[in-house]
Amino acid sequence: MDQSEQPIRITPAMLLSRRVDFERRMRRTPPVTLALVVVLGAIFAIESAMGALESQRGIVAAGALERSAVAAGEYWRLMTAPFLHGGVDHFVSNAIALFILGMLCEHAFGRSQFVILYLTSALGGSLFSLMLSPGPSVGASGAIFGLQGAAIVLFRRHRERLLVRDRRIGFVLLVWAIYSIISGFGTTYIDNGAHLGGAVTGALVARGLHPTVLDPLPPERWPVIRRRLGVHAALLAYALIAWLLH
Repeated sequence: MDQSEQPIRITPAMLLSRRVDFERRMRRTPPVTLALVVVLGAIFAIESAMGALESQRGIVAAGALERSAVAAGEYWRLMTAPFLHGGVDHFVSNAIALFILGMLCEHAFGRSQFVILYLTSALGGSLFSLMLSPGPSVGASGAIFGLQGAAIVLFRRHRERLLVRDRRIGFVLLVWAIYSIISGFGTTYIDNGAHLGGAVTGALVARGLHPTVLDPLPPERWPVIRRRLGVHAALLAYALIAWLLH
């Protein structure tokens, strides 16, 4: 065979044009993520006004996760605890991490799947926390660790198709994760069980999500998504009503 007819070796640079620029068209004001941050901020303001942060009894009355209370039938705490925070630093650090990871995951999976991912991770974090600690514990970090777990799964499974230009965000999130874990060892109301449970749940949920950043969501997936959203809406309604009546 003539040297000029030898097959050309395909290099990563040649395939670059087939990869999707992940940051292209990413919204800097993701609506669902911003709505979550606002809701968490409003709830934290209510906590402060009620004096819930002044004592353990107050935070439990506000809806914190406590094993003995759940064993007594107050299952709604599994959903209320992820919307509470134990202090200003706790809320601010979680709000920043939620904005960054929420922007990423909302862009990657779309609004509806993002809501499913967030709420399922929050519930998973509460369940792990319940098993590993008597409580009381609060915080959105279980759900946020779920977003981080989902992001890791996304970029590992689709690393051949996704192009990420700015990798500094990964370092920022790593610092936040380390800070949260250290806080879980020595800060009241913060539990590493929720962090672990959220991360595991988020990673598992992400394996069943369709990355809309790569391809549009197939029409046949919508009935499943609507059912899951309905289940989560029912759980939130139950938690809110039970909290108001307790």
